Parts: sequence; structure tokens; C-alpha cells
Amino acid sequence: MTIQIYDPTTETTRRRIAYVPRPKSLKGLRIGLIDNTKHNSDQLLLRIAALLEREHDAKAHVIRRKHSAGAAPHAEIIEEFKANCDVIVAGVGD
Repeated sequence: MTIQIYDPTTETTRRRIAYVPRPKSLKGLRIGLIDNTKHNSDQLLLRIAALLEREHDAKAHVIRRKHSAGAAPHAEIIEEFKANCDVIVAGVGD
């Protein structure tokens, strides 16, 4: 009888993520909110939007819900946000 042992570890590969520079102010900016479908994530995001609008003069917000927490937003959400939002906030509930 032969026993085979598999090593599940792999070499990590480094990748650089190019972040967009943060705006100096939110005044007049349109906020996009991505609800990840977890319990209360929509409520958390709406509170964040209200705070950003009230205390930082953000102009408005658009909230859209993903299909599931583990999925990326579908193409229609991404295109809508590109056309109508200046800043995006992704929220996690639970």
C-alpha cells in the first residue's frame, strides 16, 4: 500500500492594485452604494449615505443590490455607477 501526501500550499504571487486617488472633499459628489445582500447591509448603507450627504455635502446617492455577497456586481450596476457616481461605497451587513 502506497500513501501519497499532497502539499496544498502554493507560492503567493504579488499583484499591485492601482487605487484611484481619494477626493479631497465629498461636496457635490454623487455616492454609489453597493448592497452585498447580507442582513442589514442596505440599512447600514442608507445611514452612511445620509451621513455623507448631511455632514460632507455629498450631492445624492444611488443604491443597488448585488445578486449575492460572494459575487461581483453585475455589469449593469458597474455601468450605471460609472455614468452616475463619483464615489462608491460597498457595505457589509450581518
